Amino acid sequence: MKKLAWFVGIVVVLIVLFNIFTFSVDETKNAIVVQYGDIKKVVTEPGLYFKLPFIQNVQLMEDRLLSYDIEPRRLITADQRRLSVNNYAIWRIEDPKKFRTTMAAKLGLAQTRIDDIVYSNLRNVMAEYDFSQIASSERMGMLEEITKISAKKLEEYGINLLDVRVKRADLPEANEEAVYERMKSERYREASRLRAEGEEKAKEIRSEADKESRVILAEAKSQAEEIRGTGEARALDIYSSAYGQEPAFYEFWRTLESYKRSLGEGQSTILLSPRSDYLQLLEKGKLEGLTAVGESQTQSESASQEEEKQEAKS
Repeated sequence: MKKLAWFVGIVVVLIVLFNIFTFSVDETKNAIVVQYGDIKKVVTEPGLYFKLPFIQNVQLMEDRLLSYDIEPRRLITADQRRLSVNNYAIWRIEDPKKFRTTMAAKLGLAQTRIDDIVYSNLRNVMAEYDFSQIASSERMGMLEEITKISAKKLEEYGINLLDVRVKRADLPEANEEAVYERMKSERYREASRLRAEGEEKAKEIRSEADKESRVILAEAKSQAEEIRGTGEARALDIYSSAYGQEPAFYEFWRTLESYKRSLGEGQSTILLSPRSDYLQLLEKGKLEGLTAVGESQTQSESASQEEEKQEAKS
C-alpha cells in the first residue's frame, strides 16, 4: 500500500510540474508569454511549449476569423436621405503582440474600436453617394473602399479587417411612403413618355401608309382611265367601221333606239309637229322600206357568218 501511495503521489507531482512548466497551443489559438508585464515570446504554431513557473504567464488569443455584427446606425446620403444601415465586419488578430499592447487582448475592446472606425468611414463614404447608387450594384465598390480605409487604420492595433458588408439599408418609416410615391410617379412619367413616343411613331406609320395608299390609288385610277379611254376609242372605231357599211340601216337603228327610250315606258308625253323628221319612220312606206333594208342587211350578215363557219371547218 505504501508503494502504491508513493507511486500515486509521484504521478500527481509530475502532472503538477508538467502543467506548471509547460503549456499547449492548438491550431485555433495564438499564445503570448508574459513575464512581469513584458512580452517574452509569441507562439503562432500549434504544439507543446515550456515556460518558467510563477514568473511567466501565458495568454491565449483567437487565431480564427471573427465576425462582429455592428448595430444599426443612421446615415445621411448625398441627396439628404436618412438611412438605417445594419452592417457587419469580418476580422482576425493578425499581430498578437500589437493586439495585446493596444487592446489588452480583450475582444470586447477590439470590437468597440472596429465599430467606431468602420461606422465613421461608412458614414463618410456613403455621404458622397445618392440613395439610388447605394441601392444599386455600386454599393459593392463603396464597401470595398470602406474596407480598405478601415483596414489601414486597424493595422496599428494588430487587427486585420478582411471585409465589411451591409446586411440592411432601410429608410425610416416616415420616409418610406414618400419614397414609394416618388418612385411610382417616376414610373408613371416614364410610362407616359413611352406611350407618347409610341403614338408619335404610330402616327408616322399611318401617315406613310396613307400616303402610299393615295399614290397607289391615283396610279390605279390613271391606269383605269387610260384603259377605259383606249377601250372607248377602240369601240368607236369598231362602231364607225360597222355602221359605215350601211348608213341607212345605222340611222334606222338609232331612230328605233330613240323611240324605245322616249316612248317605251308609255309615261312620256312628247309634242311634235306631224311633219317632224322624227316621225317620218312611223309612216308605213318608209318604215317597211327601212325594215326591208334591215332584213337584207341581217341576211347578208348571216351569210357572211355562215361562210366564216364553213371556212373554219375546212
